[in-house]
Amino acid sequence: MSAEDLAARILAAARARGFTIATAESCTGGLVAAALTEIPGSSDVFDRGFVTYSNPAKIAMLGVSPETLATDGAVSEAVAVEMAAGALRQAGVALAVSITGIAGPGGSAHKPEGRVCFGLAQRGQPTRTETREFGAIGRANVRRAATSHALHLLAAALR
Repeated sequence: MSAEDLAARILAAARARGFTIATAESCTGGLVAAALTEIPGSSDVFDRGFVTYSNPAKIAMLGVSPETLATDGAVSEAVAVEMAAGALRQAGVALAVSITGIAGPGGSAHKPEGRVCFGLAQRGQPTRTETREFGAIGRANVRRAATSHALHLLAAALR
C-alpha cells in the first residue's frame, strides 16, 4: 500500500472515531506530517506536527526531560515516550506518534545507523514504544522506512 493510500485510510479512520492527530518528529523532519497533509481535507483530523530535531527543541516544545536526554540519549524509547506524550498534551489531540533515530550517515556501536525509536500516545491509554533497526540503508531510505512505520503505527491504533 502506498504512503498516500495509508495516510488516506488513517485520516478516514480517525475521522470516523472523532480523533485528531499530532506528530512529534526528529529524524524524519516532518515527513509523517507531510504524508498526512498531502491528503485533501486532512485539516479536520491532523492538528499539528512538531519537528524537534534538536534536544533544546524537544525540551521546549514537547517537555522532554533534560535528565532523560542526558541519561538515555535522544535516540531512545524513553525519549520517544516523552515526545509522544508531549505532543498529545501540547496539541490536545487524541493520538500522537513520535519518531527519533539515527538516519545516518554515522552512528556508533551502541546506537547504530538505522536505529529508530517510536512512541504512540493515545488519550486514556499508556504510551507505547518500540525500536526498529532499519540498518545502514542510507539516510533517505531510513527516513522513508521510519515514515512508513509511523504511519502503520497510527493505522494500527485506529483499528
